[in-house]
Amino acid sequence: MTESHRQYWRKNLRVTAILLAIWFVLTFVVSYFARDLSFSFFGWPFSFWVGAQGALVGYVAIIGYYAWYMNKLDIEHGVEEVEE
Repeated sequence: MTESHRQYWRKNLRVTAILLAIWFVLTFVVSYFARDLSFSFFGWPFSFWVGAQGALVGYVAIIGYYAWYMNKLDIEHGVEEVEE
């Protein structure tokens, strides 16, 4: 492998690890502490909204950021997809 390939995969693995850590926090840590939030939000407990809606927004943001970052990284290393 060339040095460019090594840098590409190193950056890819780093961003993947960071995003997986964020996913873990959204899935387990926030949900665990959300049950202590005991006030009503649009007629439902706020913990329900954090678990059911907030986490989904976070997941979509993670996916969007990963796609944007990988497209930028592909262009930087000359391995982008070319539309015909």
